Parts: sequence; structure tokens; C-alpha cells
Amino acid sequence: MKSYGVNELRKMFLEFFESKEHLIMDSFSLVPKNDNSLLLINAGMAPLKPYFTGQEVPPKTRVTTCQKCIRTGDIENVGKTARHGTFFEMLGNFSFGDYFKHEAIAWSWEFLTKVVGLDPDRLYPSVYLEDDEAFAIWENEIGIAPERIFRFGKEDNFWEHGSGPCGPCSEIYYDRGEKYGCGEPGCTVGCECDRYMEVWNNVFTQFDNDGKGNYTELEKKNIDTGMGLERLAVVVQEVDSIFDVDTIKAIRNKICEAAKVQYEEDDKTDVSIRVITDHIRSATFMISDGIMPSNEGRGYVLRRLIRRGARHGRMLGIKDLFLADLSKTVIAESKDGYPELGEKAEFIYKVLTQEEEKFNKTIDQGLEILNDMEEVLVKEGTKELSGADAFKLYDTYGFPLDLTIEILEEKGLSVDEAGFKEAMEEQRQKARDARKETNYMGADATVYEELDPGMTSTFIGYDALKCESEIIAMTTNTEVVGSLSKGDKGTIIVNETPFYATSGGQEADKGVITLGDALFQVEDVVKLSGGKIGHVGIVVNNGFNMGDKVSLKVDEKNRQLTGKNHSATHLLQKALREVLGSHVEQAGSSNNAKHLRFDFTHFEAMTPEEIAKVESIVNEKIAANLPVETKVMSMDEAKETGAMALFGEKYGDEVRVVSMGDFSVELCGGTHIKNTGIITAFKILSETGVAAGVRRIEAVTDQGVFDYYDKLEAQLDQAAKLVKSTRNQLIGRLESLMAEVKSLQSENESLKSKLAKDALGDVMDQVIEVAGVKLLAAKVADVDMNGLRDLGDSLKEKLGEGVVVLASSLGGKVFLVAMATDGAMKAGAHAGNLIKEIASLVGGGGGGRPNMAQAGGKNPEGIDDAIANVSEALKEQLN
Repeated sequence: MKSYGVNELRKMFLEFFESKEHLIMDSFSLVPKNDNSLLLINAGMAPLKPYFTGQEVPPKTRVTTCQKCIRTGDIENVGKTARHGTFFEMLGNFSFGDYFKHEAIAWSWEFLTKVVGLDPDRLYPSVYLEDDEAFAIWENEIGIAPERIFRFGKEDNFWEHGSGPCGPCSEIYYDRGEKYGCGEPGCTVGCECDRYMEVWNNVFTQFDNDGKGNYTELEKKNIDTGMGLERLAVVVQEVDSIFDVDTIKAIRNKICEAAKVQYEEDDKTDVSIRVITDHIRSATFMISDGIMPSNEGRGYVLRRLIRRGARHGRMLGIKDLFLADLSKTVIAESKDGYPELGEKAEFIYKVLTQEEEKFNKTIDQGLEILNDMEEVLVKEGTKELSGADAFKLYDTYGFPLDLTIEILEEKGLSVDEAGFKEAMEEQRQKARDARKETNYMGADATVYEELDPGMTSTFIGYDALKCESEIIAMTTNTEVVGSLSKGDKGTIIVNETPFYATSGGQEADKGVITLGDALFQVEDVVKLSGGKIGHVGIVVNNGFNMGDKVSLKVDEKNRQLTGKNHSATHLLQKALREVLGSHVEQAGSSNNAKHLRFDFTHFEAMTPEEIAKVESIVNEKIAANLPVETKVMSMDEAKETGAMALFGEKYGDEVRVVSMGDFSVELCGGTHIKNTGIITAFKILSETGVAAGVRRIEAVTDQGVFDYYDKLEAQLDQAAKLVKSTRNQLIGRLESLMAEVKSLQSENESLKSKLAKDALGDVMDQVIEVAGVKLLAAKVADVDMNGLRDLGDSLKEKLGEGVVVLASSLGGKVFLVAMATDGAMKAGAHAGNLIKEIASLVGGGGGGRPNMAQAGGKNPEGIDDAIANVSEALKEQLN
């Protein structure tokens, strides 16, 4: 048998099914579209659900893909064995109501035995217990002896996911030989050992499950097959595990080189090598699809993978940042099948570096917190850290449980692991409760699902703002209807429309649909499955019926203003890349007639100078009156122009490329103005952070800029009026007022200080000695915290060496201050701990440094007790 590399096997599979009249589709993004049931794409069929259900018409009834997938259900086990991994590639061939069992089984056998060259005598098929049809195909058509065909029950050989399409499976196992077996006499296909490896799974989707265990035959039966590319490579390359196949081994070797270790010499080291190898693959692919590290959702999955990888790097003794460098190997090994990795390389390196730096700071912070927790354990005389504390370290500081256990074990302490799991489950339950209830598609069910999936609409709005067309469907919010009357809210679908539907960050057109006196006000336009375009709004006059020939007219002013903001967004993105760097990528946008909002990847707040520079560049390009041109071309041609594409966006064979002179070139399906001069002017209103590594700019153009300055001038006039000045003299007047305020504040502080001293009187005769250290503890009436601190400084100076503790109340609030001199601290005095001891007596809390601390409270009646307890608390410190 010839040994093929991972990239070769991927190509061989896709080309084989292309020869069987399948359409090769590029891998979908790891970010699911319109599927609330998944955080990340975890199977080859997941992005194809709309085709299986008939909700959308597939581009061809035969499709083949190699889909990037991530599964994190058993992330804790990754590395512990060579079996587990989070990232994998799923090879698949799919039939949507086309071929069925005969072809699917025959082609799977042909590919494995004829194309790849696996030994037929080492292949064993399995079928569902009751699937006699599949059994007969294997026996009579493929020629497999019946004793080599295994029947398994529902748990192993029947695929279903709640209600919806489902069906029996037929898997193909490969016998890897006795050395991978368990040695038990009954070891055969289905054994848990590593000898018989499942390489192919044919799912025959032939039933519909109503969710109550009732199955009906589907009118159109489907084929959904899956084969893990890495698993196939394990068999073909005759290696022990996925960590030994060529592309993954290259990553593994790079880690060994960085850590100066060898694989398979030490079990503990091997675990770390496998963890990093797997996690850097997942992280690299996730970032290439626009996922950013965060504390929730898929962003949290990414953060966890990166931090787990970074931590295992530390365990291997890698002291420097290493993940970004390691991702270069991932990209080099996989860009053949996933060119987006190379295109987003610089951005991937930047995200990994920043997150690894963050974790290095966080883990040190976590170690400090853990040390504090250890001190409490020792003080309380217990040897077990609570599950809640362990979870706080994990959840707040990204501190893995196994690291907490390891550190504490070295000191003879342990962790309440059951309590940790309870806290973890509580968090997971909250997440589950927050997740929306969804249907089989993982999306909220809507009335639009009842529409004919073959129905479609054509958008002609690039060239026209009005047209005549026929109504082909109408709905209310709850049902498909044949007519809409005055006052009805609903959706109208026509054959052709000039109305742009919300997409690509551009909000929908507004306008009207008319027929004589009948008027439908279009408030929103939405893209529906199967290429349908829905006009959402209300019937203002008369009514409409199915089949009516109607006039559609877009609000031209609204379209033009939206176009100005959308075009300005393109100029903004390019200007940001020029000023901040090539790591800037669009992370979201919203363009309408009033303003534009642009989210982009950047790792710190922009400086005022950077904002001014970006604004200046955009206005320069507006003044340059650059022509805005749109060309339709192939994706390959678009890439040659250097056009920027959106993260994770699925593009067709032909794309629209919008260029603004030689300055900006982007893939974009939105509507724009004819030249940049029409935008008139551009003004950034704000720049803020919206997520880890994502910034947001809000801006206006054209009339919005003039409205902004009009509002600013009105505010200036109002401010001038308030300080009895004019707009021109406002700065001088404010400077004068600030100087006056400063002078009055200084005078006020002096008076307060004098009052405080007068209220306290001469208290030096209250000084006592505690274990050789002078202590002055006193209460004073009606002094705030600032006054109390000033008074403390003054008394400390008079005292020379010792401890000063003062208490006061004002307006029902209690203020405490403690100060210790250098000599007192050397003797053991600690102002922060002193305050902690007495603050509870006044219904408060606080603390601070050894030399100075303060606290607040709500119980003035406790002041006398607090002052009385100071000497005892200090005595404990000095002993």
C-alpha cells in the first residue's frame, strides 16, 4: 500500500467524488450561520442542514466537501491519550434526493480499495440491526462474506438528533493488526481497543422522526457520509495515532524543538506535546475564521484552547512566547487546502501573541491569589481548597484545575474536586438555560419555513430603483396567506425587486409597493432561504392579492445616504490599515442613512492622534473625488486584485469587487455612490472597545457632519451662557473660574483642617505604649476621610515613632484611618491588618498597606468599641 500525505488524501477524495458528478464545495466557516444549536461547526453535514431539510435548494444534488470541524466536549482528555483531539477535517459526500444506498456503499468501497489501495481483507462493514437492504448490498453487490458484516443496534448504527431527518448507518472498519489489539479472545469489530478503527460512516437519511419515536419514510432520501481525514491518514501511513501523521507530526516536531524534548520518552511530557499540537491547530483555524478570544461563547472556547496550550508550553520549559511561531507550521502544513490561513497569517500571529502575553500576566496573578488562599487554609487549619475557590481561579484567572491540584499537592494540600465540578455544572446550566430553544435546523422556527423552497427572487437594485413585478407569496407573522388588507402587517415576496435586503452590514432599503390606490409601506427587507427576498411592512391603503402585478419603488434619498455611509466605511477600513497596521480586519459593521458603525480588530484604544490621522485620510480621499467602480469577476480574479474579503464569509463562483480609485478594493455586495466626492465630509464621533481585541468606530458623513457641528455649536453657546460669557471668550472665562475654584478649595481644606484639629483638641496625653510601641487611638467628631488623613499625618509627625488610629463619623457614615511609622512596622505593626480587625465593629470593611490604611462603615455607635479594641489588635501584631 502506498503512503499518501494528508493533503494528497484530501485532494484524492474530492476529485474521486467530482468524477462521480459531485460538486466540490469549499469548507464552510467554523462559525455556524443561523444555527443557535451549535457554538462551532462539528461535523461535515452541519452547514448543509438547509439542503437536507429542503429549506434551501442545493447548488447540485450531489456535493462533496472537506469540512474543518471542532469538538470540545472532551477537551480535558485531549493529550492524555493519543485518541482525542479538538480539531479535525471531515471528508464527506452528500446526496440530496439523488443516489442512495447502492451507490454510497459501492463508492465508499471503491475509494478505499481501488483509489487509496487499502487491503479489502482488512476492511469490515457494519450495518444497523434491522437494515437488511444494506446488508444485502454488502454481501451480494460488494461480495463481502456475511460473517464479516456486523449488525449493531441503534446506539452504534442509527443517526438521529431529536426530531427531524434520521436513518441507519453503515460503517467501515479497518483492522490495524494484533499489535493494536487488547489481546482478549473476543476482540473483534466493535471492541473498545485500537485494533479495529472506524474510517468511514455512511448515514442513510430515509426517515423523519416526529420527536416521539414515530418514524415515517422521507419522500426524498439523502446520503450523508463522513470520514475523518486524519483517521484515514493514520491507516494509510500505518502510524500509531493522529499525532504521527505527516502534517500533525510536523507541528509536534516543532514543539519538541522549541522545548528541547523528545516525543515518546516521558509520558507527562507527551501529554503536553499532544495538548499543544492539537490546540494550536484549533486556535489557528478559529482565528482565521474571525473568532476572537473572549469570556463567552466560541470566544471562550478559543481562549481556553490558547491558554491550555500556553500553560503546557510552560510545563515543557518554554519560557518565551511560542504559539504564534508554532502557528506558522500549522499554516504551512494546511494552507494547501485552506488558503485563508495564508491570507490571514499576520492577523493570526497578532491574536495569538496578545492572548499568550495576557495569559502570562494572568497566570502570575492567579499564582498570587492561590498563595493568599493557601495562607487562609493554613490559618483555618484545613488542608482542602474549596471547589468554589478552585473554580474562581479557573473562571476568573484562567487557572486550570489540574495546575491548582498539582501546586497544592506539592505542599500537602488538596482540592474539593466534587465542589469544583458542581460550580462548573452550575455555570454550564446557566449557559444551557440561556441558549434558545431551537428546531432541527438550530434556528428559531418562522412562518417563512412554510414557503416553497424552490421559489426565488432576483435583485435588480444595482441598476434600478423601481420596477414592476408579480407577487409570488405573502405571509403575516404567523401564516402564509393569499391576500393582505389595510392595516395588515406582513411580508410580500415578488419575482424581481430593486429593494436591497439587509446584509453585509448594510441596512435594508425603505420604500413602497403600490397597485393603483393600494399602498404597502416597506419598513424592512430580509433575505430568506433559497434566494427569496421578503419585503416586510404594513398595508397603508386597500389591499394586495397573490399574482398581483405591482410597482416597487425604493426611497431614493434613503438609498443615497446609506450608500454614502457604506462607501465611507470602505475608505475608513483602508485608512485604519494604513495607520494601525495590516492586522486590522472588519469584525462587523452597520450602515444606514443616519450613520455608520464599524467594528474592527485592534488590541488597544486608538490615540487621539491616530483617530485624527484616520479621519484626515478619509476626508482626503473624499476630496480627491475618486471614482467608485464595481466589477463582477471570479474569486481567483478578485484575489489577484488584492480585494479584501470578510472573515468566514462564503462567496460564490462570481463576486462583486468595489474599488475606489487605487486606494480601496473590497469584495462587497452592497450599494454605493458613483464617486467619493458625493460623500462630502466624514467625522468620527467615537472610538470604543466592544470585546477583547475588537474596537468600534461610530461616524457620520455629509449632512450628518454638519448636524454634528450645529449641535456642538449649540452646546458651546449654552455653556457660555451658563458661565455668563460668549462663545469666543469661553476658554478665558473657564480658566478664570477654575483658578477661582482652586483657590476656594484650598481655603476650604485649610478651614476643615483647622476645624478637625479644634474638634480633636490636644490628644497627645492619650498616647499609650503597647509592647514598646507608642499608640494614639482617638475619635474626632464630624470629619471626612480627607480631613482624617491630614489629621493623621499631623499627629504621626508629633508622635515621632508609633501607630496612629483615628475614627470619625459624618452624615451617618464612619471613617477610619490607621498609620504606622517605619519603626513601628519593623516591630510588627501593620496598618492594613489593624483596620481589618476593627472595621467590622463599625459595620464596614477595608484595608491597605502596612504604613497606611483606611476603611468606611455604617455604624457610628461602634466607634467607641473600635477605638477600645485597637490596643489589643496591635498587641497581637507585635507578639
